[in-house]
Amino acid sequence: MKKFAESHEYVIVEGNVGTVGISVGAADELGDITYVDLPEVGKEIKKGDAVCSVESVKSAGDIYSPVSGKIIEVNSDLEDAPEKINEDAEGEGWIYKIELSDESELDSLKDED
Repeated sequence: MKKFAESHEYVIVEGNVGTVGISVGAADELGDITYVDLPEVGKEIKKGDAVCSVESVKSAGDIYSPVSGKIIEVNSDLEDAPEKINEDAEGEGWIYKIELSDESELDSLKDED
């Protein structure tokens, strides 16, 4: 299941784990991404929290969590290749994985268009 936040982050849910990144549209709007400040594994976050940031040739912006839970993995490939977000935002360009603490939060997110 893939859901989207109003702020253009997505979460792909498998079991109680969500894979989070930014939508293709948001990646296109940012332009060429040059840096990703990855979140800390083990950190507990709430829905709507600014979790990390991305920088591009056009601007910099915060990435907000579409769900609450604990970060269990980050995409360390982005440290050396942040452009993966531009190339495959909703695939290889994922940013972090989160263990969901409240699956009912998914109900307030948008479905894929």
